[in-house]
Amino acid sequence: MTVIVLENVPARLRGRLAVWMLEIRAGVYVGTLSAKVRETVWSNIEGNTGEGNAVMAWKANNEQGFMFRTIGENRRVPVDFDGMSLVSFLPLEDE
Repeated sequence: MTVIVLENVPARLRGRLAVWMLEIRAGVYVGTLSAKVRETVWSNIEGNTGEGNAVMAWKANNEQGFMFRTIGENRRVPVDFDGMSLVSFLPLEDE
């Protein structure tokens, strides 16, 4: 299973993802994709995210049982910690 979450992306990207996956909530897509299709979908996301951000998670044969990728600016940043993917939070910006 693959899960993709989009924030603040162009509507055309959301419509494009609906071709391959089911949108179960606004900006949340789920589906069962082969590795090749998953890479194609991610290429579409990379090329069309605009000012938004996205994360894609999928089942993998590793210690955690999943892997994920992110693109775009977000307060959550993936960090590799001894081969495990963790998420670090950036501090809030003072306005």
